Amino acid sequence: MAGQTERLSELAAGPLEGSGLQRDQALELLALAQRDPWAVLYQANRLRQRQRGQVVRLCSIVAAKVGRCPQDCKWCSQSARHRTSIQPHGLLETGELLAQARRAAEGGADSFGLVTSGASPTSDELDRLCGVIAQLRAEGRLVPCASLGMLDEQDARKLAAAGCRRYNHNLETSPRYYPQVVTTHGFEQRAATARAVKAAGMELCCGGLFGLGETWLDRVDLALEIRRLDADTVPVNFLNPIPGTPLADAPRLPPLECLVIIALMRFMLPTKCIKVAGGREVNLRDLQSWMFYAGADGCILGNYLTTPGRAAREDLQLIADLGLRPAAAALPAAAPAGQLRP
Repeated sequence: MAGQTERLSELAAGPLEGSGLQRDQALELLALAQRDPWAVLYQANRLRQRQRGQVVRLCSIVAAKVGRCPQDCKWCSQSARHRTSIQPHGLLETGELLAQARRAAEGGADSFGLVTSGASPTSDELDRLCGVIAQLRAEGRLVPCASLGMLDEQDARKLAAAGCRRYNHNLETSPRYYPQVVTTHGFEQRAATARAVKAAGMELCCGGLFGLGETWLDRVDLALEIRRLDADTVPVNFLNPIPGTPLADAPRLPPLECLVIIALMRFMLPTKCIKVAGGREVNLRDLQSWMFYAGADGCILGNYLTTPGRAAREDLQLIADLGLRPAAAALPAAAPAGQLRP
Protein backbone atom coordinates (compact mmCIF):
# COMPACT_ATOMS: atom_id res chain seq x y z
CA MET A 1 0.00 0.00 0.00
CA ALA A 2 2.85 2.39 0.82
CA GLY A 3 4.39 1.82 -2.59
CA GLN A 4 1.07 2.54 -4.31
CA THR A 5 0.60 5.75 -2.32
CA GLU A 6 4.07 6.92 -3.26
CA ARG A 7 3.51 6.12 -6.94
CA LEU A 8 0.21 8.02 -6.96
CA SER A 9 1.98 11.03 -5.49
CA GLU A 10 4.61 10.75 -8.23
CA LEU A 11 1.94 10.56 -10.93
CA ALA A 12 0.21 13.62 -9.47
CA ALA A 13 3.41 15.70 -9.44
CA GLY A 14 3.19 16.77 -13.09
CA PRO A 15 -0.54 17.59 -13.02
CA LEU A 16 -0.01 19.61 -9.82
CA GLU A 17 2.29 21.81 -11.89
CA GLY A 18 -0.15 21.89 -14.81
CA SER A 19 1.20 19.09 -17.03
CA GLY A 20 -1.27 16.31 -17.84
CA LEU A 21 -0.46 12.61 -17.78
CA GLN A 22 0.80 10.90 -20.90
CA ARG A 23 -0.88 7.78 -22.27
CA ASP A 24 1.25 5.21 -20.43
CA GLN A 25 1.01 7.17 -17.19
CA ALA A 26 -2.78 7.38 -17.49
CA LEU A 27 -3.02 3.63 -17.98
CA GLU A 28 -0.84 3.13 -14.91
CA LEU A 29 -3.13 5.44 -12.94
CA LEU A 30 -6.13 3.35 -13.96
CA ALA A 31 -4.39 0.17 -12.89
CA LEU A 32 -3.81 1.74 -9.48
CA ALA A 33 -7.46 2.82 -9.39
CA GLN A 34 -8.53 -0.79 -9.81
CA ARG A 35 -6.84 -1.58 -6.51
CA ASP A 36 -7.62 1.59 -4.57
CA PRO A 37 -9.98 4.07 -6.28
CA TRP A 38 -10.29 6.19 -3.13
CA ALA A 39 -6.60 7.01 -3.15
CA VAL A 40 -6.88 8.16 -6.78
CA LEU A 41 -9.86 10.35 -5.90
CA TYR A 42 -7.89 11.88 -3.05
CA GLN A 43 -5.14 12.93 -5.46
CA ALA A 44 -7.70 14.21 -7.98
CA ASN A 45 -9.18 16.43 -5.30
CA ARG A 46 -5.72 17.84 -4.55
CA LEU A 47 -5.34 18.63 -8.24
CA ARG A 48 -8.70 20.39 -8.36
CA GLN A 49 -7.87 22.50 -5.36
CA ARG A 50 -4.44 23.45 -6.73
CA GLN A 51 -5.49 24.18 -10.30
CA ARG A 52 -9.11 25.34 -9.97
CA GLY A 53 -9.64 26.39 -6.36
CA GLN A 54 -12.97 26.24 -4.57
CA VAL A 55 -15.13 27.79 -7.30
CA VAL A 56 -17.74 25.74 -9.17
CA ARG A 57 -18.78 26.80 -12.67
CA LEU A 58 -22.52 26.39 -13.22
CA CYS A 59 -23.93 26.19 -16.73
CA SER A 60 -27.57 26.03 -17.76
CA ILE A 61 -28.74 25.03 -21.22
CA VAL A 62 -31.90 25.29 -23.28
CA ALA A 63 -33.10 22.92 -26.00
CA ALA A 64 -33.65 25.74 -28.48
CA LYS A 65 -34.56 23.28 -31.26
CA VAL A 66 -35.46 19.64 -30.68
CA GLY A 67 -35.53 16.50 -32.81
CA ARG A 68 -35.64 15.61 -36.51
CA CYS A 69 -31.85 15.27 -36.66
CA PRO A 70 -30.64 13.29 -39.70
CA GLN A 71 -27.58 11.92 -37.89
CA ASP A 72 -27.55 8.38 -36.44
CA CYS A 73 -25.76 8.81 -33.09
CA LYS A 74 -26.77 5.62 -31.29
CA TRP A 75 -27.39 7.25 -27.92
CA CYS A 76 -29.42 10.25 -29.08
CA SER A 77 -33.17 10.59 -28.59
CA GLN A 78 -33.28 13.39 -31.16
CA SER A 79 -32.24 11.34 -34.19
CA ALA A 80 -35.00 11.04 -36.81
CA ARG A 81 -33.77 7.47 -37.34
CA HIS A 82 -34.84 6.41 -33.84
CA ARG A 83 -38.36 6.01 -32.47
CA THR A 84 -38.39 7.87 -29.17
CA SER A 85 -41.08 9.72 -27.26
CA ILE A 86 -39.63 13.21 -27.53
CA GLN A 87 -41.74 15.98 -29.05
CA PRO A 88 -39.79 17.77 -31.81
CA HIS A 89 -40.07 21.52 -32.23
CA GLY A 90 -38.43 24.16 -34.38
CA LEU A 91 -36.31 27.00 -33.08
CA LEU A 92 -37.94 28.71 -30.10
CA GLU A 93 -38.84 32.37 -30.36
CA THR A 94 -36.31 34.95 -29.24
CA GLY A 95 -38.46 36.08 -26.33
CA GLU A 96 -38.73 32.57 -24.93
CA LEU A 97 -34.99 31.97 -25.21
CA LEU A 98 -34.20 35.23 -23.43
CA ALA A 99 -36.76 34.44 -20.72
CA GLN A 100 -35.17 31.05 -20.09
CA ALA A 101 -31.72 32.65 -19.93
CA ARG A 102 -32.89 35.17 -17.35
CA ARG A 103 -34.41 32.41 -15.24
CA ALA A 104 -31.10 30.55 -15.42
CA ALA A 105 -29.25 33.63 -14.15
CA GLU A 106 -31.70 34.03 -11.30
CA GLY A 107 -31.22 30.34 -10.47
CA GLY A 108 -27.45 30.69 -10.04
CA ALA A 109 -25.99 29.86 -13.46
CA ASP A 110 -22.94 31.80 -14.67
CA SER A 111 -23.25 30.70 -18.32
CA PHE A 112 -26.11 29.80 -20.63
CA GLY A 113 -25.98 27.53 -23.67
CA LEU A 114 -28.28 27.65 -26.69
CA VAL A 115 -28.45 24.09 -28.05
CA THR A 116 -30.05 22.96 -31.30
CA SER A 117 -30.53 19.56 -32.90
CA GLY A 118 -29.30 18.80 -36.39
CA ALA A 119 -25.99 18.50 -38.17
CA SER A 120 -25.54 22.29 -38.60
CA PRO A 121 -27.66 25.42 -38.18
CA THR A 122 -29.38 26.96 -41.18
CA SER A 123 -28.44 30.52 -42.13
CA ASP A 124 -31.71 31.83 -40.71
CA GLU A 125 -31.30 29.91 -37.45
CA LEU A 126 -27.77 31.20 -37.05
CA ASP A 127 -28.90 34.80 -37.61
CA ARG A 128 -31.69 34.48 -35.05
CA LEU A 129 -29.45 32.86 -32.47
CA CYS A 130 -26.75 35.49 -33.00
CA GLY A 131 -29.41 38.06 -32.13
CA VAL A 132 -30.18 36.25 -28.88
CA ILE A 133 -26.48 36.00 -28.04
CA ALA A 134 -25.95 39.72 -28.70
CA GLN A 135 -28.81 40.52 -26.33
CA LEU A 136 -27.43 38.26 -23.61
CA ARG A 137 -24.02 39.88 -24.02
CA ALA A 138 -25.57 43.33 -23.68
CA GLU A 139 -27.40 42.32 -20.49
CA GLY A 140 -24.13 41.01 -19.04
CA ARG A 141 -25.63 38.54 -16.56
CA LEU A 142 -24.47 35.32 -18.21
CA VAL A 143 -21.67 34.05 -20.40
CA PRO A 144 -23.38 33.35 -23.77
CA CYS A 145 -22.63 29.87 -25.14
CA ALA A 146 -23.91 27.75 -28.00
CA SER A 147 -23.95 24.18 -29.30
CA LEU A 148 -25.37 24.16 -32.82
CA GLY A 149 -23.63 21.22 -34.46
CA MET A 150 -20.87 21.40 -37.02
CA LEU A 151 -19.56 24.82 -38.06
CA ASP A 152 -17.25 26.14 -40.73
CA GLU A 153 -14.84 28.98 -40.00
CA GLN A 154 -17.16 31.65 -41.38
CA ASP A 155 -20.08 30.67 -39.15
CA ALA A 156 -17.75 30.35 -36.17
CA ARG A 157 -16.52 33.90 -36.72
CA LYS A 158 -20.10 35.12 -37.00
CA LEU A 159 -20.99 33.60 -33.64
CA ALA A 160 -17.87 35.07 -32.06
CA ALA A 161 -18.67 38.53 -33.42
CA ALA A 162 -22.17 38.32 -31.95
CA GLY A 163 -20.64 37.73 -28.52
CA CYS A 164 -20.67 33.95 -28.13
CA ARG A 165 -17.97 33.27 -25.57
CA ARG A 166 -17.95 29.49 -25.60
CA TYR A 167 -18.96 26.81 -28.10
CA ASN A 168 -19.72 23.22 -27.17
CA HIS A 169 -18.85 20.42 -29.58
CA ASN A 170 -18.10 17.12 -27.89
CA LEU A 171 -15.86 14.48 -29.45
CA GLU A 172 -17.90 11.86 -27.53
CA THR A 173 -15.37 9.01 -27.66
CA SER A 174 -12.03 7.99 -29.13
CA PRO A 175 -11.28 8.06 -32.89
CA ARG A 176 -11.04 4.26 -32.82
CA TYR A 177 -14.45 3.70 -31.25
CA TYR A 178 -16.35 6.56 -32.88
CA PRO A 179 -17.46 4.59 -35.99
CA GLN A 180 -19.11 2.05 -33.68
CA VAL A 181 -21.62 4.64 -32.44
CA VAL A 182 -21.92 7.14 -35.34
CA THR A 183 -21.76 6.44 -39.08
CA THR A 184 -23.31 9.56 -40.67
CA HIS A 185 -20.29 11.74 -39.95
CA GLY A 186 -16.74 11.10 -38.84
CA PHE A 187 -14.57 11.92 -35.88
CA GLU A 188 -12.41 14.26 -37.96
CA GLN A 189 -15.46 16.36 -38.86
CA ARG A 190 -16.06 16.97 -35.18
CA ALA A 191 -12.43 17.85 -34.61
CA ALA A 192 -12.55 20.29 -37.55
CA THR A 193 -15.42 22.18 -35.94
CA ALA A 194 -13.48 22.34 -32.68
CA ARG A 195 -10.51 23.85 -34.50
CA ALA A 196 -12.77 26.39 -36.23
CA VAL A 197 -14.13 27.44 -32.82
CA LYS A 198 -10.64 28.08 -31.47
CA ALA A 199 -9.58 29.89 -34.64
CA ALA A 200 -12.56 32.24 -34.28
CA GLY A 201 -11.46 33.24 -30.78
CA MET A 202 -14.16 31.45 -28.82
CA GLU A 203 -13.52 29.15 -25.89
CA LEU A 204 -13.93 25.48 -26.76
CA CYS A 205 -16.20 23.30 -24.62
CA CYS A 206 -15.35 19.77 -25.72
CA GLY A 207 -15.73 16.50 -23.85
CA GLY A 208 -17.23 13.07 -24.13
CA LEU A 209 -20.02 10.64 -23.39
CA PHE A 210 -19.09 7.62 -21.30
CA GLY A 211 -20.89 4.31 -21.11
CA LEU A 212 -21.22 3.73 -24.85
CA GLY A 213 -19.35 0.43 -24.63
CA GLU A 214 -15.92 2.02 -24.94
CA THR A 215 -12.82 0.71 -23.15
CA TRP A 216 -10.61 2.51 -20.65
CA LEU A 217 -8.07 2.92 -23.43
CA ASP A 218 -10.72 4.73 -25.49
CA ARG A 219 -11.29 7.05 -22.55
CA VAL A 220 -7.58 7.83 -22.27
CA ASP A 221 -7.30 8.45 -26.02
CA LEU A 222 -10.35 10.72 -25.94
CA ALA A 223 -8.67 12.84 -23.26
CA LEU A 224 -5.53 13.06 -25.39
CA GLU A 225 -7.57 14.27 -28.38
CA ILE A 226 -9.30 16.87 -26.22
CA ARG A 227 -5.89 18.07 -25.04
CA ARG A 228 -4.61 18.37 -28.62
CA LEU A 229 -7.56 20.64 -29.40
CA ASP A 230 -6.82 22.74 -26.29
CA ALA A 231 -10.38 22.64 -25.00
CA ASP A 232 -11.09 25.13 -22.23
CA THR A 233 -14.04 23.29 -20.66
CA VAL A 234 -14.43 19.51 -20.69
CA PRO A 235 -17.96 18.15 -20.21
CA VAL A 236 -18.15 14.66 -18.76
CA ASN A 237 -21.45 13.01 -19.74
CA PHE A 238 -22.63 9.57 -18.66
CA LEU A 239 -25.04 7.59 -20.81
CA ASN A 240 -28.64 7.73 -19.68
CA PRO A 241 -30.14 5.06 -21.97
CA ILE A 242 -33.22 6.35 -23.79
CA PRO A 243 -35.99 3.95 -24.92
CA GLY A 244 -36.16 3.76 -28.69
CA THR A 245 -32.45 4.33 -29.29
CA PRO A 246 -30.01 1.54 -30.24
CA LEU A 247 -28.39 1.87 -26.79
CA ALA A 248 -31.68 1.66 -24.90
CA ASP A 249 -30.59 -1.53 -23.12
CA ALA A 250 -27.03 -0.45 -22.32
CA PRO A 251 -26.22 -0.79 -18.61
CA ARG A 252 -25.61 2.38 -16.65
CA LEU A 253 -22.11 2.88 -15.32
CA PRO A 254 -21.50 2.17 -11.62
CA PRO A 255 -21.08 5.34 -9.54
CA LEU A 256 -17.50 4.57 -8.56
CA GLU A 257 -16.50 4.01 -12.19
CA CYS A 258 -17.98 7.41 -13.04
CA LEU A 259 -15.88 9.02 -10.32
CA VAL A 260 -12.70 7.38 -11.63
CA ILE A 261 -13.53 8.73 -15.12
CA ILE A 262 -13.80 12.23 -13.68
CA ALA A 263 -10.49 11.75 -11.87
CA LEU A 264 -8.86 10.52 -15.09
CA MET A 265 -9.95 13.72 -16.86
CA ARG A 266 -8.52 15.82 -14.05
CA PHE A 267 -5.17 14.02 -14.16
CA MET A 268 -4.95 14.34 -17.95
CA LEU A 269 -6.37 17.87 -18.24
CA PRO A 270 -5.34 19.38 -14.91
CA THR A 271 -5.79 23.08 -15.72
CA LYS A 272 -9.14 22.80 -17.51
CA CYS A 273 -12.68 23.14 -16.23
CA ILE A 274 -14.03 19.61 -15.82
CA LYS A 275 -17.82 19.91 -16.00
CA VAL A 276 -20.08 16.99 -15.07
CA ALA A 277 -23.11 17.09 -17.31
CA GLY A 278 -25.74 14.68 -18.65
CA GLY A 279 -26.56 11.47 -16.82
CA ARG A 280 -24.98 12.35 -13.50
CA GLU A 281 -28.15 11.91 -11.44
CA VAL A 282 -28.95 8.42 -12.70
CA ASN A 283 -25.36 7.17 -12.78
CA LEU A 284 -23.78 8.75 -9.70
CA ARG A 285 -26.95 8.40 -7.63
CA ASP A 286 -26.10 9.05 -3.96
CA LEU A 287 -22.47 9.82 -4.81
CA GLN A 288 -23.23 13.03 -6.71
CA SER A 289 -21.46 15.20 -4.18
CA TRP A 290 -18.29 13.13 -4.74
CA MET A 291 -17.93 14.47 -8.29
CA PHE A 292 -16.05 17.46 -6.89
CA TYR A 293 -13.81 15.28 -4.73
CA ALA A 294 -13.08 13.31 -7.92
CA GLY A 295 -11.77 16.48 -9.57
CA ALA A 296 -14.74 18.22 -11.20
CA ASP A 297 -15.12 21.98 -10.83
CA GLY A 298 -18.30 22.50 -12.84
CA CYS A 299 -21.70 21.01 -13.56
CA ILE A 300 -24.90 21.59 -15.48
CA LEU A 301 -27.55 23.34 -13.42
CA GLY A 302 -31.16 22.33 -14.08
CA ASN A 303 -32.54 20.25 -16.94
CA TYR A 304 -30.70 18.72 -19.87
CA LEU A 305 -31.93 18.63 -23.46
CA THR A 306 -34.59 15.92 -23.35
CA THR A 307 -34.16 14.57 -19.80
CA PRO A 308 -34.76 16.33 -16.47
CA GLY A 309 -32.02 17.33 -14.05
CA ARG A 310 -32.17 18.18 -10.38
CA ALA A 311 -33.73 21.34 -9.05
CA ALA A 312 -31.12 24.11 -9.11
CA ARG A 313 -31.64 24.86 -5.41
CA GLU A 314 -30.57 21.30 -4.53
CA ASP A 315 -27.28 21.63 -6.39
CA LEU A 316 -26.64 25.07 -4.92
CA GLN A 317 -27.23 23.64 -1.43
CA LEU A 318 -24.89 20.72 -2.19
CA ILE A 319 -22.16 23.16 -3.29
CA ALA A 320 -22.62 25.27 -0.16
CA ASP A 321 -22.58 22.20 2.08
CA LEU A 322 -19.21 21.21 0.62
CA GLY A 323 -17.69 24.61 1.37
CA LEU A 324 -17.47 25.44 -2.33
CA ARG A 325 -18.89 28.53 -3.99
CA PRO A 326 -20.57 29.11 -7.35
CA ALA A 327 -18.84 31.36 -9.86
CA ALA A 328 -20.37 34.71 -10.71
CA ALA A 329 -20.66 35.85 -14.31
CA ALA A 330 -17.93 38.47 -14.12
CA LEU A 331 -18.79 40.29 -17.33
CA PRO A 332 -19.12 44.01 -18.03
CA ALA A 333 -22.57 45.06 -19.21
CA ALA A 334 -21.57 45.64 -22.81
CA ALA A 335 -18.72 45.30 -25.27
CA PRO A 336 -18.14 46.72 -28.73
CA ALA A 337 -19.59 44.68 -31.57
CA GLY A 338 -17.27 41.88 -32.63
CA GLN A 339 -15.10 42.17 -29.51
CA LEU A 340 -15.06 39.33 -27.00
CA ARG A 341 -14.93 40.09 -23.33
CA PRO A 342 -11.80 39.05 -21.45
